[in-house]
Amino acid sequence: MRSVRGLAPLRHRGFRLLAGGQVTSNVGDAFYAVALPWYVLATHGGALLLAAVLAAYGVPRTVLVAFGGHASDRWKPWTVMMVADTVRALAVGGLAVVALLGPARASLLVPVAIVLGAGEGLFLPGSFAIVPTLLPDEELEAGNGLASGGTQLATLVGPALGGAVVAVVGAASAFGVDAVTFCVSAVTLFGVRAHQRRLGATPTAPPPDALAATAPSAPPEALAATAPSAPPEALAATASPAPPDALAATALPAPPASPTLRGLLTSERVLQVILIVTLAANLGSGGVSEVALPALVHGPFHAGATGYGALIAAFGGGALAGTLLVGQMRRARRPALVASFAFLAEAGCMAAVPYVGGALVAAVPLVALGALNGFGNVVTVTAFQRWAPRELMGRLIGVIMIASIGIFPVSVLFGGAVVHALGPAAFFPLSAGILAMAVLGGLTQRSWRAFGASDGASSARDGGAEARTLQEGERVDAATRISPREVRAPRVPTATV
Repeated sequence: MRSVRGLAPLRHRGFRLLAGGQVTSNVGDAFYAVALPWYVLATHGGALLLAAVLAAYGVPRTVLVAFGGHASDRWKPWTVMMVADTVRALAVGGLAVVALLGPARASLLVPVAIVLGAGEGLFLPGSFAIVPTLLPDEELEAGNGLASGGTQLATLVGPALGGAVVAVVGAASAFGVDAVTFCVSAVTLFGVRAHQRRLGATPTAPPPDALAATAPSAPPEALAATAPSAPPEALAATASPAPPDALAATALPAPPASPTLRGLLTSERVLQVILIVTLAANLGSGGVSEVALPALVHGPFHAGATGYGALIAAFGGGALAGTLLVGQMRRARRPALVASFAFLAEAGCMAAVPYVGGALVAAVPLVALGALNGFGNVVTVTAFQRWAPRELMGRLIGVIMIASIGIFPVSVLFGGAVVHALGPAAFFPLSAGILAMAVLGGLTQRSWRAFGASDGASSARDGGAEARTLQEGERVDAATRISPREVRAPRVPTATV
């Protein structure tokens, strides 16, 4: 029964289209993830050039992620994602041409990286906001598990294939494959858009003719006969206006104001904690995955492009197992605590990677790191989607993504400087320590420890007086509000690899 429940989201055509397109696109992303650092390092570009290119990618991504969230709320996530994928297909196609022209040069790589980063910034908020629009709430966690599992499956298969393509044919071909997969994703998102429009056009009420046919008919005389008669004096008495005090007493209350993004940011203590912890936790993540790991494989491990792809695949295999495990589990009573402990264990695995004795053995901590990261991310992403008001979903995700990826340019430059000065191995325990300190800092806050608990938690979708308080900017303690049906929690305050 659990396996059937975990696959239930695939009954929905929109979700099937989304999952298929994203798995294909993620395979292409895995080709790109192997090809870019190898293209730069193999043509003697060095860690500093790689860090500069990644920073050029990260800055516009961060700048545009907030606009991507607003656009997702205004024009629907599938539309924004489709446009972003089309732009990225053109940009990666241009990168393939650049790779064919010769060695890595900043003057050619940086402009392409800027366009790719801008497209990613537009795409990311919608990619998190779209799943709740395609699935009912009871299938949301399973849907996130399948979506994330598809991503990790692509991460498992894609790097090995990408490494082989880079080793045999060259980086330009791998970039070309990535461009094609962006086109496939754009086509499937167009299908999602068309499907959702058809669903929206489906009538939900019977036509007027049907209503007229079911209405009982009666002659006017019968209607007149059933009308009660009353003397003029009684009618006059009942027609007299009520005093103003009575009208005031019976007036309907004003409808509750909807929560606003500014109101949530200023009043929800737990949201503030999450933003700070997420920012701190991700300080080292970009440097590890994009600079230190390829430099470690290229240098001390001497494993080549195929070995690098195999290590990324090891991480992807662990992440796939972790995300699929969430889909088979019951909803966590304390999702914030469960995710935090997973991220602390992840930090320990990260610190061990360069010291276990070579590329082959390093796959073991990377598998565990991926499983813990995938597990924790699905738990917290699902809880965030349940917490966020639907009308603010894209913008809230945009804010969280700014904290998560906004630090990316700093992280890769930080990683590049440390790798250049001390070597790649030193950056792994440094990043792990930063991650552990950030998560432990979050655990000192009661609002984070209690957030998402099934025995009482806040919901940003709650209305009434609570929404009015948020609208007025007054502080509300999130841990004291209880909504048994809508227990909410925001996205992961941690690093991703």
